Amino acid sequence: MFEEERDILFFYIENNIDGVLKDSVGFIRYPFTDPGSVYDGNVWDWDTYWCTYGLLPLRNSIKGGRIADKITEHCKGNVLNFFDWQLDDGYIPMMIENGEWPEPYLNIQHKKGYLMNMHKPFLCRQICAISKEIGDYSWVREYLSSIDKYFDCYYNNYFDNNCKLFVWRDDIMIGMDNDPASFGRPKSSTANIFLNSFMVTELESAAVIYENFGKKDKASEFRNKEEALKEAIHSECFDKRDKFFYSADVDICTRKYDWFHQGLGVFWKSIPIRIAVWSGFLPMSENFATEEEANALRIHYHDEEAFTSEYGICTLAKNEKMFNLEATNNPSNWLGPIWLVANYCVFKGMLNYGFTDEATDMCSKSIKLLADDIRKTGSMHEYYDPFTGEPVMNGGFINWNILALNMIEELRSYIEDKRREG
Repeated sequence: MFEEERDILFFYIENNIDGVLKDSVGFIRYPFTDPGSVYDGNVWDWDTYWCTYGLLPLRNSIKGGRIADKITEHCKGNVLNFFDWQLDDGYIPMMIENGEWPEPYLNIQHKKGYLMNMHKPFLCRQICAISKEIGDYSWVREYLSSIDKYFDCYYNNYFDNNCKLFVWRDDIMIGMDNDPASFGRPKSSTANIFLNSFMVTELESAAVIYENFGKKDKASEFRNKEEALKEAIHSECFDKRDKFFYSADVDICTRKYDWFHQGLGVFWKSIPIRIAVWSGFLPMSENFATEEEANALRIHYHDEEAFTSEYGICTLAKNEKMFNLEATNNPSNWLGPIWLVANYCVFKGMLNYGFTDEATDMCSKSIKLLADDIRKTGSMHEYYDPFTGEPVMNGGFINWNILALNMIEELRSYIEDKRREG
């Protein structure tokens, strides 16, 4: 299955792996992975997770397995670097940069009293990915209290007690940089479906960590929080009219004015931000969509006017007024271009619910996109034009593009399991 394209991708990754595995530098004390391209020397939160997720299954095959231990060391180093710069209140920055400051810039701002967004919910799941692969959780034993502080910081500063969802404090470094459901909106107003969907799995991962240390009560606490969050997402984010998951506006209340507004006030907990973003598919990849919701999202996958592209999933629906393919960094452009991490998450979601045709379609489009790029330009890029498949910018970007290889193996394994089941 896809043997020629797989070989092209694997050969490219194998021969450029040194651009991913970076040694400690400055106040980044542990070896780490970075995305490559213009991001040299930076440790990013969800970027390191996806790089780890992509590299771990390859560690015994890249260079004949000779650098397997090095890959593991760098993946662990991602986590250790973030714990290294955790502040007393539990805050962990989203990015640690090797720059001109004596410590991460985001920590400096946080200490000044600016409540910045913190490490996206990929810390515990990165720990689990590594520990499951090597069969050992002991390397994080001393950081259990740090995990507690990390979640305490989230619940104390980024949790809306009215609708029971997590909110971005601002629109800085939110992963999908210019997601119009958050970008340019008032501070603390958006319970983003991206943030909350991934937090479901982060809570589950925390439970798994504690279970592996025999701390059943603590694990149960995280399981209960996971279930409560899923319930809130179903209630506040799934739109019954459009049959799609949206981010939610939580900046609502009855605002008194003199003798006005004395009658029926605001009784709803949020209102939908009806902007069709690829992250609306995430409840499938994080495996908590109901069968009814998943079937509705499957229909959206095939919407030619919105998400469908010959090269994967458009990160913003083509029929949204904000759709734009401009080349830009800081913010990076998520207003329509093809990003491999979005392709992978949608692929995974389709596979989770047994939609093999859609998963195969996404896998085929993704590996062809990257293999063609390597054939034409000799490298992979950060994101792509959904109409032509041409790279938009940042050649040499590797990071989550590795996930194309995960798609091939996960699809193959799924199909083989189904065949064995008869």
